[in-house]
Amino acid sequence: MFDPAWDKGCPGCTGFVSALGDLSLLHQRDTTFVVISRAPLEKLEKYKAEKGWDVAWVSSFGSDFNYDFHVTLDPKVAPQEYNYRNKQEMSAAVGHPVKLEGEEHGLSVFFRIDDDLFHTYSAYARGTESLTDSYRLLDVTPYGRQQDFEVSPEGWPQRPTYGT
Repeated sequence: MFDPAWDKGCPGCTGFVSALGDLSLLHQRDTTFVVISRAPLEKLEKYKAEKGWDVAWVSSFGSDFNYDFHVTLDPKVAPQEYNYRNKQEMSAAVGHPVKLEGEEHGLSVFFRIDDDLFHTYSAYARGTESLTDSYRLLDVTPYGRQQDFEVSPEGWPQRPTYGT
């Protein structure tokens, strides 16, 4: 969501976090939602304040966390894998385009019993979007998700580049 060199978060991830809504039910059930990014904590806290978020956000700066869970792709650090696909499979995939280097997004679930921590679930790409309704609602609109790689059908009124 937030590379150490960036000045702001990824637009898609930013929209996702903004669309999360009330998470108080999680807290009532002894569950915590945490956003993790590689940027230094100072940058994350500044961006969080700008967005008015109250979600917990921690920095994995200087650690292997993002590489271990395949959301930061850098062949100099770890084998390239995203959404359970290796580099060759990612290059051949159609649909959600994946950069072969840089930041991607994912969702991991951890379960703690006393001092023991268990990784119980991970999802990537479009496997994470069902946590909010925003993408589902955009899917039924004429311009869809308005992501950079999407183009309006020929003959349909075109819009400026979606990422602007």
